[in-house]
Amino acid sequence: DSSRFGCPLLGGDTVSTPGPLMISITAFGRVAAGRMVHRRGAKPGDRVVVTGTIGDAALGLDILRGGAVATDLADDPTAQQVLVGRYRIPQPRTALAKAVRDHASAAMDVSDGLAGDLAKLCDASGVSAAIDAPSIPLSAPAAKLLARGNVGIEAIVTGGDDYEIVCTIPEDRFEAFAQEARLAAVAVTSIGTIIAGTSIPGFLDAQGRAIPLPRLSYSHFQDSGV
Repeated sequence: DSSRFGCPLLGGDTVSTPGPLMISITAFGRVAAGRMVHRRGAKPGDRVVVTGTIGDAALGLDILRGGAVATDLADDPTAQQVLVGRYRIPQPRTALAKAVRDHASAAMDVSDGLAGDLAKLCDASGVSAAIDAPSIPLSAPAAKLLARGNVGIEAIVTGGDDYEIVCTIPEDRFEAFAQEARLAAVAVTSIGTIIAGTSIPGFLDAQGRAIPLPRLSYSHFQDSGV
């Protein structure tokens, strides 16, 4: 990853342990003064855009735990490998940094689940959002599970560890943003719109009905059993 993403290794703290091997990493970055894109800044009318595909890592973790997804994909080891790979080796969208910096009004990573992280962005911006759930980009294995009814959209939008980008793009900048994303070879998808208000972002099905979400994202305390 250091070589692939151009992140030089500058040093570290080496101590002894009887095992297993543990590696702690602290990452630093720089941005020009006044150019940082915050969570705040989204405005009504902006498009909500995500990179890559959503939900794969949570499904991959379920496979590693021997859960229902492992059973559902027992006949498809390739699909299992894809999902597990997305959990174990996330691919940060660093190639899109300039496009986000130049065009996004707000942005953040999707680490604890799309629903929960979008809610954080909207809360910081003082707005809400309407999301078209069928527009959320899915990998082939995730789409297969969803079509079979083996997983629901709730599991996909509330699972963690996607490490994709969710950002808001003003309508008049979307085409330029999409063009830069194509040049950077990063898939981006428009999944909804920022709206006025302070309610939790709504996820709507193909008929425009609200999808109830018992939770919004991974909870480090609730989901770890603490």
